[in-house]
Amino acid sequence: MKELEKLLERIIQRININLRELEYDVSPFIKNLVPLHQMVKFYAFYGITPNHPLDLVFRHSSLAGSYFLGKIRIRNSILYKSDIRGDELKQKGDVFHYQKFEIPITRDEGIDIEDSFLIKTLVHNFSHDPETLEKFFIRDTVSTHYANIHGSPIDGCFLGPFATVDLTSMRDCVIGTFSYVQAGEVGHLNVGPGTIWVRNPDEFNFLYRHPLNKLNHYINFIAGRPPQGFLMDFVDDRKEGFQRVFNAVNLEQSFPVPSNASLDRYAVIKPKTHISENVLVAQRAYLQNAWLGKGANAQENCYIINSRLEGCNVTAHGAKIIEADLGKNIFVGFNSFLRGRADSRLTIGNESIIMPHTIIDIKKPLTIPPEHLVWGLITNSQELASNSMTLKDFSKINNGLIKGNMSFEGNGAGFVTAFRERIHHILEANGAFFDGNKNRGHAQKNQNISFYTIQPYPDGKLQGLYPAMEIQP
Repeated sequence: MKELEKLLERIIQRININLRELEYDVSPFIKNLVPLHQMVKFYAFYGITPNHPLDLVFRHSSLAGSYFLGKIRIRNSILYKSDIRGDELKQKGDVFHYQKFEIPITRDEGIDIEDSFLIKTLVHNFSHDPETLEKFFIRDTVSTHYANIHGSPIDGCFLGPFATVDLTSMRDCVIGTFSYVQAGEVGHLNVGPGTIWVRNPDEFNFLYRHPLNKLNHYINFIAGRPPQGFLMDFVDDRKEGFQRVFNAVNLEQSFPVPSNASLDRYAVIKPKTHISENVLVAQRAYLQNAWLGKGANAQENCYIINSRLEGCNVTAHGAKIIEADLGKNIFVGFNSFLRGRADSRLTIGNESIIMPHTIIDIKKPLTIPPEHLVWGLITNSQELASNSMTLKDFSKINNGLIKGNMSFEGNGAGFVTAFRERIHHILEANGAFFDGNKNRGHAQKNQNISFYTIQPYPDGKLQGLYPAMEIQP
């Protein structure tokens, strides 16, 4: 245990050095956040498939409860119940298209995590930065509960609970609780809690800030205390379901899954759930009385409860849908929380876009018409009117718009087009358009995965650390 304690101190020191300009000390936030004795209780595991590279290297690290797929290097790091998903790593011989450039990939891309502490974090490698095509790195970084590091190489950063960095190269930044940043490239910023920031330089800039007095009910994070609020309670109330899937070696599938769909071994499936063709259900997803139409997906840390999704729905990492009916081709963004009630359903029309980190929490029935853009915090029809627009009207914005807590600058049509293209890519990558021959995606490639477990030292000076190891074909 002494070596694990020394490793934690090393990580804290390194990130504090990176954040010295912001005068930010991460120590009060993460000391005792995860008791180190917990690191001995959980195995780590990795997947093997014919469709993904197997190339894992672990050095001087703790990996408790974490999952790995692809070419991954972990050094001097602590990972606790995190998912390191390398299923979109570029391979030697691929060509990366960026603006007018066609860049050949000369060696297999890998994920490289060094001197970092990731707590219940999802890492997905879909890279965007032409300067770091063959190494997706996370260095000197602390990421806390249910944060997402998605296509974002980062160095010297602190991510609060339920924060998301998406397609953003980031250095020496603090990303506050429940904030979402997709901004291309940023450095030396302290982004406050509840900030939703989507920027494409020289084209558009979308900014929304959740009112903190209302956001604190859902999630708040104070130094010296664990994350608190309804979102944490919601997840904790359902963690028992995951204990069974992680404790049992072999689980028999209790209901039929189409041959072109994929249900992860480490997802929780409760009764009355239906999975249609080309559906992808990722690890740590939670489905209860959920109806998923053709091409829909439920990504990591998603919860879909008493809800119906008609098809080609993207439920992005960490999104939660409760007592709702969603039409076709609907995007529900990262860590969004959509909650109707049994007697007050939420209905969302076709082709709508629910922005990342949106909260819709209603006590009376609410309908979002088709082809709407929705953001912010919504509890009734009046707040919906203040936090939504038709995609057609949003596309007409040519300079700027201020609406409630949301401000927008630039080209609205470019913003809508970028989102639609992104949604199409996600559906395509997940195999939603598979026709039996062409357009294979994750739903088809992830059907046959073998899982293998690895264990830490059980006691002694190295207790909680994993032996140095290489796992290769």
